[in-house]
Amino acid sequence: MTVSSELLTSVPSAEIYHEILQFYAAQMSLLDGADPDPDGWVRTFTADAVLDSNLQDAPDIGHVAILGSLRDGVARIHAAGPLDIRHWLGMLDVRWQPDGSVRARSYAFPTVTPYGGPLALRGHVRCFDHLVRGVDGWRVCHRYLAADSEPR
Repeated sequence: MTVSSELLTSVPSAEIYHEILQFYAAQMSLLDGADPDPDGWVRTFTADAVLDSNLQDAPDIGHVAILGSLRDGVARIHAAGPLDIRHWLGMLDVRWQPDGSVRARSYAFPTVTPYGGPLALRGHVRCFDHLVRGVDGWRVCHRYLAADSEPR
């Protein structure tokens, strides 16, 4: 796909924006519910992807590291007993980059609901993604998560 210079500083077309929305809906649903799919989720990242946050001492680089951290996190959350996890993502802003990739910014609210219990907000994060399009759709090549009320 060739991106004209006009689009480099503007939002993408409605079609591309919708593709990105669908990507996030599919990606977040892989972590949701009582039986998340960490292997499926990590495949939404490029093989050499970087996942970083203000909660980590060092970024996770590549599928193996990202998957290890994700599995540890899922195990900690589910150790409290049977529950459902949900992710709400909103305020999505998508911008073209000169190489045809996109930068996406959004807010995410992860929630947990113990069976028979009340919904609990696990936090609020700002998500900064660099997405690239592969032969089978969009992939995250770099993600930075900024959790509110944590050191920057």
